[in-house]
Amino acid sequence: MASSRSSRLATTLLSSISRGSGRTARTGGALLSRRRMISSASSSSSAAAAVVADDESGGIYGLGGALKEYVDYRRSLYGEFTHKALLVDAVGTLLVPAQPTAQIYKNIGEKYGVEYSEAEILTRYRRAYQKPWGQSHLRYVNDARPFWQYIVSASTGCSNSQYFEELYDYFTTEQAWKLCDPEAEKVFKAFKDAGVKVAIVSNFDTRLRPLLRALRCEDWFDAVAVSAEVEAEKPNPTIFLKACELLGVNPEDAVHVGDDRRNDLWGARDAGCDAWLWGSEVTSFKQVAQRIGVKV
Repeated sequence: MASSRSSRLATTLLSSISRGSGRTARTGGALLSRRRMISSASSSSSAAAAVVADDESGGIYGLGGALKEYVDYRRSLYGEFTHKALLVDAVGTLLVPAQPTAQIYKNIGEKYGVEYSEAEILTRYRRAYQKPWGQSHLRYVNDARPFWQYIVSASTGCSNSQYFEELYDYFTTEQAWKLCDPEAEKVFKAFKDAGVKVAIVSNFDTRLRPLLRALRCEDWFDAVAVSAEVEAEKPNPTIFLKACELLGVNPEDAVHVGDDRRNDLWGARDAGCDAWLWGSEVTSFKQVAQRIGVKV
């Protein structure tokens, strides 16, 4: 009886989620993030805001009665908190470039002879990124320098090594990034106080850890699963399973939050985790906390 009811709830929930707004393919990594971040800093659409408007008042948990029923169902099984662990995507969810990345490519590149406009850089970048990366089945191997050298050269027409190194180093600094949610620190402290474990799950190279230190948020997380170290990139379930292993929880006890439907939602669910879409189902970490049952 309970099994049948949970199946109906899950089906209803997934049906509701499938109607949410989509996301373009993640670029991942550090030199360039997702396409929408390159062209401009984007804000949540009015439709997405309307979807989650009632969350702040403890209302319908974002997607209406179906999701509230599902959350209530999980609490009936697991107690006060719906999940024991939270997995968080990095680029596009936790943090975004502080300025449009194509603008940085152009501004730094001018002294190295880059003449393309921001629009041209963006177009060339997209074309380069969509091509198969032939040197490895993974884009982010160790520091991912070969991959990013290819992307920078193809995007700007400049293969100057000093230009590349300046760009590469810039995207490891706190000046290059900003947090998506200005209240994130307070919320992650609430997770820690409540005993909910938190891990980063990211397609990124080995600069992620020093970047988290530079942004002074490394201590917010109990574990970091970065694709360059795990040798698996989202949506491969392996990276989600590794994060759960590092936290000491079963996949079904964790929920992943990310902004990419394919990499984050589908990948996490293939691993057996729950998943919520950032920017549509949730737009702040306070809303994530409310769904899990953590008071901020």
